[in-house]
Amino acid sequence: MPHIFGLFRVALIAWTLFYTPLEAQISLQREHVGPVPDVKATRMNSTGVSVSIWTKNGTRNETAPYASGIFFEDIAHSGDGGIYAELVRNRAFQGSGVTVGRWEHNLPGQQIVKAENPSLPFAPVLDGWYPVGDAKISLDLLHPLSDSLQVALQVDVPLHAKGEVGFKNDGFWGMAVYPQTYNLSFYAQASGFRWNYTLSKFHCSLRNNHTGDVFVSTIIPLNQSTRPVPYMYRKYGAQLVNGVTTSTSDNSLYITMDAEEIKGQTLYFDLISLFPETYKNRSNGLRRDIAEKLEEGNFKFLRFPGGNNLEGYSIARRWKWWETIGDLVDRPGRPGDWSYYNTDGLGLLEFMYWCEDMDLVPVLGVYAGFSLDIANYDQGNSSDANELPIELMGPILQEALDELEYLTGNTSTFWGARRAAHGHPEPFSVPFIEIGNEDFFSHNYPERALFMLKGLQAVYPNITYIYSAMDQFSEHFGNFEMTLPKAVIWDEHVYAEASWFINHFDQWDNWQVASFDSRVAASKDVYASLMEYHVSAFDMEIDSRDVKNTDIISHPRMLSAVAEAVYAIGWERNPNTFKLSAFAPVIQNFNFYRGTPYLILFGANPKDDLLSVSYYQEQMFNTYQGTETLPVTIDQGNFGPLFFAAQIDNLKNVIYFKIVNAGNSTQTINITTDRPFMNVNGTVLEPPTSGDKNAFNSFNKKTLIIPKKILGLEEIQYRPILDKNTTGASFSWETPAYSIAVLQFNMLGTCEIDKAPTQSQQKEMASALMAQVPLEYS
Repeated sequence: MPHIFGLFRVALIAWTLFYTPLEAQISLQREHVGPVPDVKATRMNSTGVSVSIWTKNGTRNETAPYASGIFFEDIAHSGDGGIYAELVRNRAFQGSGVTVGRWEHNLPGQQIVKAENPSLPFAPVLDGWYPVGDAKISLDLLHPLSDSLQVALQVDVPLHAKGEVGFKNDGFWGMAVYPQTYNLSFYAQASGFRWNYTLSKFHCSLRNNHTGDVFVSTIIPLNQSTRPVPYMYRKYGAQLVNGVTTSTSDNSLYITMDAEEIKGQTLYFDLISLFPETYKNRSNGLRRDIAEKLEEGNFKFLRFPGGNNLEGYSIARRWKWWETIGDLVDRPGRPGDWSYYNTDGLGLLEFMYWCEDMDLVPVLGVYAGFSLDIANYDQGNSSDANELPIELMGPILQEALDELEYLTGNTSTFWGARRAAHGHPEPFSVPFIEIGNEDFFSHNYPERALFMLKGLQAVYPNITYIYSAMDQFSEHFGNFEMTLPKAVIWDEHVYAEASWFINHFDQWDNWQVASFDSRVAASKDVYASLMEYHVSAFDMEIDSRDVKNTDIISHPRMLSAVAEAVYAIGWERNPNTFKLSAFAPVIQNFNFYRGTPYLILFGANPKDDLLSVSYYQEQMFNTYQGTETLPVTIDQGNFGPLFFAAQIDNLKNVIYFKIVNAGNSTQTINITTDRPFMNVNGTVLEPPTSGDKNAFNSFNKKTLIIPKKILGLEEIQYRPILDKNTTGASFSWETPAYSIAVLQFNMLGTCEIDKAPTQSQQKEMASALMAQVPLEYS
């Protein structure tokens, strides 16, 4: 963190995310909302501002093309049970979840205090699976589907069984049923001793758990050549073509048989999968509703796979990319870093398809020799218990090189050929690599990072590399001193109170020189990013570390979005320095909600998707993005509570003026341009009641705060300015309290800096402007 308490704040947010008990779910409808104090920012002294936007002179900079993106890791079931569209929970019996807390056994740090499998934490369980009829179900280790999937579901049908028998799965807190085609697949094998080859069909259906209503069903017929056999697994598939919309997600997938045909017999099942229709119709793809909302956010990159989930709870349990590719039967999964087992169905290739389908640039995180440890996770300090010494880093570097060969190598290479065999012969482009994640918790990152950087650059010199540790603002932050090699990007993570974001609005102004001074020889070649951030807390005194859970903001408020927008304007003003940003965490399943801010909150049913005010702030800024920054001079007043910046889109010939009012009263903004414009459009994000910075979107009021067209702009007097030196126009607007707005100036004539209109052209444009806007002018 770029202040002395940054490390503590990272530890605090990690503790909040990880150690909230699973039972502590928060109802958005019932959340108690207390008063929020006024923002404790130092930039609150303005009573209005007058500015000039310059297109003819001054310095323009190309805007950062990837300034805003998506940071994804599987947290709060954002992957399994989230954007990964698989509907069946525990589909291959790979592992289970745990709860971490303090153990009363005089041990320092944290322990696993509760586990779904109490005998062996993270080991397989039957959660999600239930017998149907007289069938008995259990786990089986003797009939593995593959080397990677070692546990199967054993289904025994007693001799006395009658009627329908089999099993069901209730999904990730339910299964939504609505009109679409569901794709079902599973593997089955017969018992060698208890098998009579008498089964004629599998009956597959979606049903309500309480009423038993069958919404859609199909039959998989069996004959002598397709029945399960004792010596191997056979794969079965079917489509469930549904035309029904249900009012509840309390539904299950049923796979059943006729007891008369199979009584006294045993079958083994594994990798039982049900997919709805997916985003872009990708096989093994993304959940359509969540992916489409992310697409509508107009983000520019995807950072994956983490985050903490890259590192693992131990070195052996790190994210191993080669175990996430190929057929699902070859993916063992792993204990995830957020208390539940990951299937790795959303693997490396699926992430790249996500980038392709959403037109995102990949920012690939590679493991760099440091893993987390449950025991010290919330200690606010570091440990080298899971840190590799530099002499053992060779295989880690080779893992990253192999991964890049898999993604970017041609088909003549070993890993490039593997990628082609997996269905993507064309190489991918990988412009960014992040080396590790949050390595300020470690001790020897400077050595490890430099080792990785040199090894990667030797083979891939054209990739831009990102360092995951920083010590720029405090000598007490982290456990080492380090300087950055040239041309790398510094990754900063900020979880702080609203006033911190506002007070650090100008953090990126002259950042390279101010931050590194003599520690970096060529500071102009060092860049910055903010790959994790959100407003995490109410404003509070920060002269101690006594931060209570009650200070944490659970749901993004209007104040949250305002502060985040102020900070974003700060980095948009500095595209030569600042390159990448990503809110974190971006999506959370509300059934496993960790009590921290989000962009999208979701459940089993797409109709329950909730977009936060922070989502809409990002969507606005991403949508109205120019191609170059424009100089803005302040003629009267100063920054605070109004914060603003201007960009121009040369192709559309429009100026975007982003403005945030972080104050509790309406503020006047007077804007003058040095060229004439036809009219002004505007979009604003503001609280439903003037000055209500505490407002937020909830399940009861999903659209309480959404971007809206600014009405009445056509009635505001904006005037052409005509004199012998300039032809421009002026405009005034009353900026609402605690609001975020984008004003779009639709310009007359070209605004390219080297094509300034002549005096005669200026007069023609001024006449056209006056004809369209017959208002008072001088």
